[in-house]
Amino acid sequence: QVQLVQSGGGLVQPGGSLRLSCVVSGFTLDDVTIGWFRQAPGKEREGILCKKDSTTSFLDSVMGRFTASRDNAKNTMYLQMDTLKPEDTAVYYCAAKLAGSCSGYGIWNNKARYDYWGQGTQVTVSS
Repeated sequence: QVQLVQSGGGLVQPGGSLRLSCVVSGFTLDDVTIGWFRQAPGKEREGILCKKDSTTSFLDSVMGRFTASRDNAKNTMYLQMDTLKPEDTAVYYCAAKLAGSCSGYGIWNNKARYDYWGQGTQVTVSS
């Protein structure tokens, strides 16, 4: 059974940091491409980061502030979010796709190309 289970998130002040986790089961991280998305109230779900092997793609607004990493032993992906801003407030999702890379804007951030999704976790940036 394929599952992505997220944890982390919460309330943080502007300028603060949070780390989200995404534990995957049913496949190994080497078998898939992991993307991170977010959806703010009233807005479309947008891709913010994609990581596969040595390739990472970012949404411009998070570049330099968000990074992704992985722990193969735990089959877990992480999203480290630093220098958070109020406009980062959203529900964050990890997602996995069985085919495709992290190259090409409009491809790596296309949510329709992802096969499996985490349950989402709320991140609120507010003073």
